[in-house]
Amino acid sequence: MATLLITLGFLALFFVLMSVRLIFIKNGEFKGTCASQNPYLNKDGGTCGYCGKTVDSNSSCGNPDNEVDKVLAKFK
Repeated sequence: MATLLITLGFLALFFVLMSVRLIFIKNGEFKGTCASQNPYLNKDGGTCGYCGKTVDSNSSCGNPDNEVDKVLAKFK
């Protein structure tokens, strides 16, 4: 039972630490979404396979069905 509780605690801590930027910074967002996350696309200047955008770390995904944008819209 203790192992299960410790494991769940580590998982909860992981998710809290991954979302620090969203929780503590006003209008926080994930940086480097879409094609800019892929180092191979960054080198070649390729496009995102999901939305078709070219590599640009300061813009959001061009696909209107992007799940990250849907979740962030609920908190704005």
